[in-house]
Amino acid sequence: METRVALIGIIVENVDSAEPLNVILHEYGQYIIGRMGIPYRKRDISILSIAVDAPQDVISTLSGRIGQLKGVSAKTAYSNIISKE
Repeated sequence: METRVALIGIIVENVDSAEPLNVILHEYGQYIIGRMGIPYRKRDISILSIAVDAPQDVISTLSGRIGQLKGVSAKTAYSNIISKE
């Protein structure tokens, strides 16, 4: 199986989407290397970065599911290094 390291940048503008977001992230926990969340109270948003090591299709599915949440946007940056496991 080929995997890549990627970083998913997430902006949460709707606080009601925080719980569904955490449920999704929990489902993909085996692929998550680390995560950092910053509440930006001045703008009433949260900014998250999620580092993952997973197959390309898993990363795409995860990012897509996150982006479908109301008031949540996600963008993914991929490493060029592909590893075989």
